[in-house]
Amino acid sequence: MPTRKPVSRQLPNAPATQRVVAAARRHFLSQGFRRVTMDELADELGMSKKTLYGLFPSKTALVESVILDKFRCAEADLRRITAASRGDVPGALRRLVAAVQTHTQEIQAPFVRDIQRDAPHLFEVVEQKRRELIRRHFGKLLSEGRRARVIRRDIPMPLIMEILLGTVRAVMNPPKLIELGLTPDQGYSAIMSVIFEGLLAGTSRRLS
Repeated sequence: MPTRKPVSRQLPNAPATQRVVAAARRHFLSQGFRRVTMDELADELGMSKKTLYGLFPSKTALVESVILDKFRCAEADLRRITAASRGDVPGALRRLVAAVQTHTQEIQAPFVRDIQRDAPHLFEVVEQKRRELIRRHFGKLLSEGRRARVIRRDIPMPLIMEILLGTVRAVMNPPKLIELGLTPDQGYSAIMSVIFEGLLAGTSRRLS
């Protein structure tokens, strides 16, 4: 059976669409999406099923839009932090890590399980967006820190990024999180602490 390819759809900006995505995000990320029916969402939003399915032809399409909306919000928060770093790389890294943890706290175990069981192809969307965020924002701060000599210079920058991306990919996936008994927040917290405290030089070493 051929593997389904993730479809990178752009999230429409229509108010009705945003209302649906916001409501679905509240339920899906905390309770999982198997337990929440499209009928229940339509009732909560005071719209007909026909209107809801006109905006999102399937629950899978709505789940994907929730994922894209989540990453859009994360991107905006991380961009603000990196843009305002003003040379304080250790402080900016702490704020970046805190922002990542805040965003991952919204994602609970039922959503992770549902992605694994019912929509593994959508996890490819998660991995792609996550890779882009890490390269763009952590890569920028680490490069600034290297120039300011607050990030260790004895490890090549490409290797640092591969270690970070590889560790996140190995740990932050549904089967491994379930196997380790970790929430996404716990997984990210451990990774960030181990890797970034190991990279910071001298008195800048602690992130918390």
